[in-house]
Amino acid sequence: MTTFFAVLTRTCSSCRAVNRIPPRRLSEPGKCGRCKATLPVSPEPFAVPDVATFDAIVRDAKVPVLVDFWAAWCGPCRMVAPEVAQAARTLAGRALVLKVDTERLPELARRYQATSIPMFIVFRDGRPVVQQAGAVRHPQLIRWVEQAASAAA
Repeated sequence: MTTFFAVLTRTCSSCRAVNRIPPRRLSEPGKCGRCKATLPVSPEPFAVPDVATFDAIVRDAKVPVLVDFWAAWCGPCRMVAPEVAQAARTLAGRALVLKVDTERLPELARRYQATSIPMFIVFRDGRPVVQQAGAVRHPQLIRWVEQAASAAA
C-alpha cells in the first residue's frame, strides 16, 4: 500500500537546490543531491500540512516527536509559540517538533482529543508517551522529550 504525504524539503544554502527529505530522515543532517554540501537539521518547528505527513513522521521518526496542537485564534497558543520555537532549536537533531493547526487538521485534533489548546504530545516509537494541555515553557517541553528519549534507550 502506498502512503502519500507532503514532500518534505530542505534548501541547500550553498547552491539553493531543493532536496527532498524522507520523514524518517528529518532528524538527521543530509547531503545536497546537487553540490554534496551538508544540509543541516532544521532548528524550526515543522508545520504539518496534512494527516498523512503527520502519520508518516510520527511512525517513522528515529527520535522523539513533540507535537504542539494550536490554532491562530488561541491567545495562549500564540504566547507559547516562542517557547515551542526555543525547544525546537535546543532539540534540533535529538527530536522533531511539529505544529498541528487544529483548524486545518481537525481530524488530528479529534484523534488525540485536543479539546483544550495549546496541547502538547510527545511521541516515541509512534506512541504518545506524554500528553498535557495548557501553556508550558520550553524547559518543560525539553524535559518531556528527554524523558521520552531516555525511557526508550
